[in-house]
Amino acid sequence: MEVKCVWEHNGEDSLLYVENYTGAYTRGESLEVAKDKMSAEIQSYLNWLGESVSEDIDIVITQEKVSDLEIKDADSDVLFDTEQNALTLAEYTRLKELALKSAEDFHKLYQSIPNKNKSDLPVRKTFYGQVPRTAEEMYQHTKNVNSYYFAEIGVEADNEGTILECRKRGFELLEQKENFLENPVIEGSYGELWSIRKMLRRFIWHDRIHAKAMWRMAKRTFSECEIADIFFLEEDKKCINTNMKQ
Repeated sequence: MEVKCVWEHNGEDSLLYVENYTGAYTRGESLEVAKDKMSAEIQSYLNWLGESVSEDIDIVITQEKVSDLEIKDADSDVLFDTEQNALTLAEYTRLKELALKSAEDFHKLYQSIPNKNKSDLPVRKTFYGQVPRTAEEMYQHTKNVNSYYFAEIGVEADNEGTILECRKRGFELLEQKENFLENPVIEGSYGELWSIRKMLRRFIWHDRIHAKAMWRMAKRTFSECEIADIFFLEEDKKCINTNMKQ
């Protein structure tokens, strides 16, 4: 199985984004560490989609972005070369459905946590402030990028309701824009370049980051409880064992 990856890095710190499995990613203190995690990530991701899993993967780096951002904290601004192409209706529909599935499953994971305001994780700060520790903090953080991501492509969305409800409304507003499938590249906040394809990828990627964090926190904090493994993260053993801080 060929896994096409975009490599964004700051010195040794690396993020590998999978082009052909939108939202799948690995992160590591070096490219090799990120590569070593990829097989487990693809297994987890394909199980989440209900697709067959291949044991053998061939990682192909299709694009490299050197960044001055805090890659170790999952800060990112890369725009894929392939994210600048126009969308067909079929492509858009498929990616939108995937982004909505991701939101729905994230909400289900959140709902399965016994105490949404309890966490055994230590306090940790990053470039954007204190890292969310509880299920409630992780859920609100993940939900509340909705208006930000849509605003970057010129859509005035909101964060009201559940993560699924506000994301659905954002897509409905987007679809009212004439010729939105042309997928123009737009300069957003801080000079970062965005497109609809990038926004779709960022939603799924961001959900996945915090789904991993929430699930690991819950397994640690509520070890006596059965936590819903909606994203099939039990399969992602390399990631679980090597990085408990998201």
